[in-house]
Amino acid sequence: MSSSNGAAEESASIALPPPAHHDIPSVPYELERPSPSTSTAASSISDRKSELSAEKGGPSWDGYLDDELPEKTQGHWTRNLRFQIFSLYRRLFGIVFITNMAVFIATCVQSGVQGADAQFIGKVAIANIFVAVLMRQDYVINAFFTVACAAPRSWPLFIRRILGRVYTIGGTPAARNTVHSGCAVSGTIWLILFAAQATRQFIKKDHITIPTLVFTYIILALLVGMIAFAYPKARTRHHDTFEMTHRFMGWTAIALVWCLVLFLIKDYQNAGQTLGQAVLRSPPFWLVLIMTCSIILPWLRLRKVPVRAEVLSNHCVRLHFDYVDTHPGHFTRMSLSPLTEWHSFATISVPGTKGYSAVVSRAGDWTSERIANPPAKLWVRGVPCYGVVRVTPLFRRVVMVATGSGIGPIAPVVYAKKVPIQLLWTAPAVRKTFGDALVDSLLEANPNAVIYDTREHGKPDMVKLTYRMVREFNAEAVVIISNEPLTRKVVYGMMSRGIPAFGAIWDS
Repeated sequence: MSSSNGAAEESASIALPPPAHHDIPSVPYELERPSPSTSTAASSISDRKSELSAEKGGPSWDGYLDDELPEKTQGHWTRNLRFQIFSLYRRLFGIVFITNMAVFIATCVQSGVQGADAQFIGKVAIANIFVAVLMRQDYVINAFFTVACAAPRSWPLFIRRILGRVYTIGGTPAARNTVHSGCAVSGTIWLILFAAQATRQFIKKDHITIPTLVFTYIILALLVGMIAFAYPKARTRHHDTFEMTHRFMGWTAIALVWCLVLFLIKDYQNAGQTLGQAVLRSPPFWLVLIMTCSIILPWLRLRKVPVRAEVLSNHCVRLHFDYVDTHPGHFTRMSLSPLTEWHSFATISVPGTKGYSAVVSRAGDWTSERIANPPAKLWVRGVPCYGVVRVTPLFRRVVMVATGSGIGPIAPVVYAKKVPIQLLWTAPAVRKTFGDALVDSLLEANPNAVIYDTREHGKPDMVKLTYRMVREFNAEAVVIISNEPLTRKVVYGMMSRGIPAFGAIWDS
């Protein structure tokens, strides 16, 4: 995510779930017993749950390892091609990239016979960069989610499951933007062609001047550098470096694009036309203007807001804010140093309560420091932005799967009660780690919630356990918030058996 290394930290902080066992009780059941310090009310709730679950024959996962998973719906090679080699991200990226390359090849052929000059190629390059930037804009992302999720649940499932993939266009920090990356890479390739054509025309003294060439090659170097640092493995290993280079090299590139566009317009200025007239009639000028406003807009909403910190344990802290109200599926960005780092966290909104909260779990230096020394104020910018959990209301019945602090994005959906939900939350020492208030509020909102203590029972087979929840709850879809390996495993395990499943993607 170009705006936040919180994505990496947050996803890393989500505790890996677990192996262990049948029958979803009609009352909440959580495996962990309250600590001696737990309130009398909480203890009585836990005792009642234990008694009733015993009447049901034990916890809902008893014997789940003996369940038979249905056969996968497609052949081995087809499954691997569809869900792994040609994952959804790669397919959508491929559509953007291949479309660009088809036009690119046709333009190269034309250029060989002097059909396409530097002015045309420059317009296409700027158009790709424009789309790449706009697809990271909060308001644009929110608009995509709002339109896609407006579909009624009476529509056929195959249409709704397609609309549910809207988060691949943008959203949640861990979800990479297919259009953004596809257009960014394509725009860079177009700029290489522009540089070659501009150089050839300069040698022939055909319109192009020295300033245009100089700015072109500097911008090209910056874009290539940004793409190199954004390569998935490099991005994961050196996320702070990626974020710094992406921000400052990006800002520098945009400033130089302004120079390039103005000089290119001047190079092709018609006789008898003033430079001002040429600028106002040039499409690239307006694209760069909108693109620049898109980048500046979130920073106009930069502010330092008060925070009420609630330390839940030595593993996590819950931060409470009241400067804005949020909705299920939103995440916000926060920072102590707004020019150098941003961290994105899902918001927890409670109906009828002002503001929101965010659970910050130990995952790196920044999160560890917030737990050890809770902040009184934090910087925030932009507006709350939607992520993958926003697609939940598209489906009639949903199994929500969370591991560890992944409960953060899912909690507001549970509280909202907009759609029937079966919650499956696996985490170590739930009450000790996350506190009684959060656990009890979730159990109150979702009485059938299944809370699985991984410290007591180890890590379960999440594919089998999730499938049992889907089968017994008769769910249409699964939404999972977890770490990358487990998210991939569960999503593949469900999708390959014909069950729509949604989780953050890490392909780009």
